[in-house]
This record gives sequence, structure tokens and C-alpha cells, in this order.
Amino acid sequence: MKRIAVLTSGGDSPGMNAALRAVVRCGIAYDMEVYAVHSGYEGLIDNKFERMSRRSVADILHRGGTIIKTARSARFHNPENRKIAYDNLKKLKIEALVVIGGNGSLAGANLLSEETGIPVMGLPGTIDNDLAYTDYTIGFDTAVNTVLDAISKIRDTSSSHDRSTVLEVMGRHCGDIALYAGIAGGAEVVLLPEVEMPLNEVVDTVNEGIASGKLHNIIIRAEGYPVSSAELIKTLKKETGQDVKLVVLSYLQRGGSPTFRDRMLATDCGMMAVELLSQGITNRAIGEVNGQIVHMDLAKALKAKRTLRDELFHEISVLSK
Repeated sequence: MKRIAVLTSGGDSPGMNAALRAVVRCGIAYDMEVYAVHSGYEGLIDNKFERMSRRSVADILHRGGTIIKTARSARFHNPENRKIAYDNLKKLKIEALVVIGGNGSLAGANLLSEETGIPVMGLPGTIDNDLAYTDYTIGFDTAVNTVLDAISKIRDTSSSHDRSTVLEVMGRHCGDIALYAGIAGGAEVVLLPEVEMPLNEVVDTVNEGIASGKLHNIIIRAEGYPVSSAELIKTLKKETGQDVKLVVLSYLQRGGSPTFRDRMLATDCGMMAVELLSQGITNRAIGEVNGQIVHMDLAKALKAKRTLRDELFHEISVLSK
């Protein structure tokens, strides 16, 4: 295999640049021509290709975001536009496409391959950690550390005022950011889209903490929890008599320099993708399982069902007392 392309797609995540760097430099080391596609699948449709050199990816290992841009492409859902994307790849004689992104992005790569036969490789670039085939995704560790930094600052001011704080984090369908940050940050309550927790249980936990002498309470709410932050705060104020503030981290969780773990995961996944392509092995999803970089059939990986780690959720109720 002598000519490959790489793109980043969907929401950006810290470590995408590290993955891009690994794909480009490893590809060149295998005597491949490596092309970057700007702006994800949108750029694939609009023919935005750039041939990359080693210097093209210099000084990006530490940078968040993605230097080749990313996008969510509604147009790529149209079969005619996918045909245009494939034609653009063939014009440049691209032999394989490496996609760095989340579930929707990897599903798009798999669909393009099924329709056209173009070989693809999938790297798990998403802060949500919602890809079931891998223990961790690129960007997740950095996002959790961003939340932990916020918790530390919130705790300082909350304890000064004897107040509760609701911290809203990303996680529409997968609550892993809230779950892991809640454990590592010592939150009193963590509210997840996967777990039904009535408001009266939240109120009881906060009131028990106040009665036991706690100076503050931190409630982490994943955005997918069915009760809104506004309703949650209204109820807590009424039932606890305590001042309650809301902090929404929003896109802060997507930015920032990637952590050591995310740089390593991104680099290892990017290198494995190219090494497999050099061996003629294609249509694989790359990830990490039990501390090891692994690969599996992309179509099967996308069908894997994610389950909440119940033992971790149980830790919160034990440790927050």
C-alpha cells in the first residue's frame, strides 16, 4: 500500500493531533504518500486534500483540537455525496482511508467501505468514551482531568459559602466523564443518563451531608440525565434550604493540551493503523483493552454494546458519605 489518506471527524478531542502525527510519520516511514483531508467528511466531498510531510505535523503533539479541522457532515448521509467522496479518493489513487472520530464517524467509514470497497481504519477519537470495543477513547482522559480541575476550584468557593454546586458536564448518552470525574473528584452525587435516580434520593443525600457537618456538596450531572439542571437546582434549594449554584463546563471539556495518557493512546493507535495497512490488513477498529493496543473488525466493533461499570457507580455511594 503506497498512498493513504487521514481525516478527523465529528467533535474534536484532545489527542487527535497526536494521532494525525503518528499516522503521517509512520506512513512516511513505510514509504507511503500520506494525504490529510481537511474538515472531515465535508472535505472528502469537497476535495480538500493536502499531501503531508514530516514537517506538516511538527509541534502538534501537545496541541488540542485538530490542525486539519473537523466537522459533522449531514451531506455525507446522502449516498450520492458518498459516491463523490469515493471518486475524490480514487482520483488521487488513495488506497485506504484512516478515520479518527467517534461512533458516527467510524460508522460513516464502515458504510463508505461497504458501498465502495475502499479499505478503512478507525481510531477512537471522542471525549465521551462511548465506543464499547475499547476501554478508553482518545480525549477522554484529558476531558476528565479538565472536570477535575474545575471541581477543585468549585470546592474552594463552595466550602467558603456552605453551598451546593451542580456541575454539568458532557455526556448525552454515555455518562463516563461524570462517573470517572465524580469518583476521582469526590463528588457527593453523580447523575448519569444510564441510571435512574429520583430527585428525592439526590435531596436525601445532600441533606444527610449537611446534617453530618459537610461544608459543601458537589453534584455532577451528565447532560443526558433526564432532569434538567434548572429543575434540579430548584428542587435542591427548596428541599435543603441551601444556596445552590450551577456551573456548565460545556466546550471547555473539548479543549486543552492532551494528557500523557491521551498522547500515548493516540500515538499507539495511529501507528498500529498504519502498520496493519502495510501488512494488507484493513477495516479494523483500533483501541485499548486491558492496557494493550488491540484491533478488531470495524463492523463488529460498531455493533459492540456498551454497559455501565456498575462497580464504579457503587463506589460513589460508598465514598461520598
